[in-house]
Amino acid sequence: MGELVIKEVLTRKDRHDFIYLPDKVHKNEPEWLPPIYMDERELYNKKKNKSYQYADALLLLAYRDKKPVGRIMGIINNRYNAINNEQHGRFCFMECYNDKEVFHALLTRVEEWAKQKGMTRIIGPLGFSDKDPQGFQIEGFEYPQIMTAATNSPYMPELIVAEGYEKKVDLVNYLAKMPDEFPLIYEKVLSRVANNKEYKIIEFLSKKELKPYIIPVLELMNKTFAEIYGFVPLNDKEKKEFAARYLPILDPKFIKVVEVDRELIGFAIGMPDVSPGIKAANGKLLPFGIFKILRESKRSKKLLMMLGGVLKEYRGKGIDVIMGVKILQSGIKHKMDKIDSHLVLEDNIKMRGEYERVGGTVIKKFRIYQKEL
Repeated sequence: MGELVIKEVLTRKDRHDFIYLPDKVHKNEPEWLPPIYMDERELYNKKKNKSYQYADALLLLAYRDKKPVGRIMGIINNRYNAINNEQHGRFCFMECYNDKEVFHALLTRVEEWAKQKGMTRIIGPLGFSDKDPQGFQIEGFEYPQIMTAATNSPYMPELIVAEGYEKKVDLVNYLAKMPDEFPLIYEKVLSRVANNKEYKIIEFLSKKELKPYIIPVLELMNKTFAEIYGFVPLNDKEKKEFAARYLPILDPKFIKVVEVDRELIGFAIGMPDVSPGIKAANGKLLPFGIFKILRESKRSKKLLMMLGGVLKEYRGKGIDVIMGVKILQSGIKHKMDKIDSHLVLEDNIKMRGEYERVGGTVIKKFRIYQKEL
């Protein structure tokens, strides 16, 4: 076995090796879901990703015999640390073969880097914000992988525990059948909210109708997600970037918002699961991958519930229920038969209760780890 070399990612070739290493690591795993590589190139580009303006980052590659065998990213999110009065470093986007030496060497380098910068604890896997894949998957490997969630091999949690890391928090993923009819309590809430003329429920048929709402929705997300672990508010430039990146793949039919006196107070975003399309395209949009993804969007039978939020003063009034039911009604109309919760924090009892109310069961679990430095 050749000498192990850890190298910082500095050149365009280094970045190419970093981005495409997971494809090599997972080549014998038929269910592995690649990322969208166009997004990956922007994510790791300091000139294009505005997150680097408030976060320190270190990208490392491990080589044996001049071949890449592992990677890791270290992050110090200065904005999050300042908001939450913490001195925490992060590691994320970690990939390697089942090799303890490589795993240890990469993680140790990031720990040393974070310690040198005055950090007292390291958390991960956790990226710039909770919009990046979080944690290592620890349960449910028999189920298909889903977009924007961790896609690690089963040995990664074993390797991190061997490094002295402990659980920080878990996230769960529910799967449910699309209901033929809604629970009676939902019918009562729907009736009550529908009769309250104060609330205006807005649905969309086209991206042209949706476009003016994207930035206001992101501004509302900043307000409603403030208490969620790992969330970092988007600044104005990031809102525009986020809107430009996701508008092309959003399906307006699965986005619902609620207004009071023309003020946005709630939003819910679902989307067809296009993971099989991404897999068929091997993560490449060009030249023809985008058509495979769009085709999957039209024929997908699984609805992913991605994001949602309601202003604090309007919570407990059924706003979230009516938006959720409206999205499910759109799913039923388009002959979808499954609901996927995406990732829900384990202590989000209210949200978990809603998925269990419609018959959802936990099929996957993801874990974020921590270690004192």
